[in-house]
Amino acid sequence: MTRDSGTDEEFRTRLRAFLAEHHPGRRPEGRAERLAWQKKWLATLYDSGYAGPSWPREYGGMDLPFTRQVIYQEEYARARVPGPLGTGLGIAAPTLIKYGTPEQKNRFLRPMLRGDTVWAQGYSEPEAGSDLPALRTTAHRAADGSEYVVNGQKVWTSSADIADILFTLVRTGPPGSRQEGISYLLVDAYAPGVTVRPLRDLTGDAHFCEIFFDDVRVPVDHRIGEENGGWPLVRTSLGHERAAGAMNQAALYRRILDELIELARERGATKDPLVRDRLADFEMRVSVMRLTGMRTIADITAKGEPGPASSTSRLYIVAFEQDLHEFALDMLGAYGVLDRRDPHAVQRGRWVWGFLRTRASTIGAGTAEIQRNTVAEQVLGLPRDPAMP
Repeated sequence: MTRDSGTDEEFRTRLRAFLAEHHPGRRPEGRAERLAWQKKWLATLYDSGYAGPSWPREYGGMDLPFTRQVIYQEEYARARVPGPLGTGLGIAAPTLIKYGTPEQKNRFLRPMLRGDTVWAQGYSEPEAGSDLPALRTTAHRAADGSEYVVNGQKVWTSSADIADILFTLVRTGPPGSRQEGISYLLVDAYAPGVTVRPLRDLTGDAHFCEIFFDDVRVPVDHRIGEENGGWPLVRTSLGHERAAGAMNQAALYRRILDELIELARERGATKDPLVRDRLADFEMRVSVMRLTGMRTIADITAKGEPGPASSTSRLYIVAFEQDLHEFALDMLGAYGVLDRRDPHAVQRGRWVWGFLRTRASTIGAGTAEIQRNTVAEQVLGLPRDPAMP
């Protein structure tokens, strides 16, 4: 019997058994050890045929039907095993599969899925975050035409400090060309002229980085799609970024909410009817999150694209995770001000850390304001905002 044969429940049983049998154990503390531990796990998934639930088989994926993609995400979150490294799997890969040349697909996709190469997104800039078509990083053809010479700066790039490849937006058109002058390049993170600097956030960790390009040479065959034709690829990338998070987050927050409910019981907080009311509200919202994620996956399966409706799930999730962590800190009372370094912190300060971490949720992957504009104009059909470029 193959890994994806039989009934859905038989598939769930096999997947659950595999994740339990091959669980990589507790996460190491050291940064280098943690990276090696996670890469080893991703290689185990790939080599065992359990990587890439939605990926085509020809690139090492499982090509699961809709219902089994849902099962996969549920069981993966339940098993508490490491997730993907970088941001390539959910964002760059769908773009590469749709727009890449056969040579590019064969060269880049399998190492990405196995975790042999880590990818990071280079989109936002100091003056081009929500208004991405205003980006200023330039790429000019070298004299012989075989390379681009890239100059500029990117910021708020997740995982750039561990990345091997940066999938980056650059301006190949004239100044002021906005989306008509953007190209999509794959940049070697170790190329001469690339500088990556970590940025510390409220938690004290460095989840984001800024990147500087100083006369970086990029082969023309590392461009995905046509020159100045990168904007449709951006829309695919952003749509899949939001879609990829929908089902993953739904499964993750199903487990996190269960853990919060258990914490509330342990502390006697569930005796308070107002606490029970809030927990019931979160229970309903997690169910809606799961159903919305299923709808998004169904859209991708049917149409090949998540479409603008992916903005609704992104907006819903970020509001939920902020509300959940605010409630957790309120419930903890005075303990809600102790971070993970304090010996009296509840559950090693995980709820405080989550509260601080999710302050940026309404900024990343497109601000909440941009998501609302997308929903209003492209889902609800309301008039376009004249203030937006």
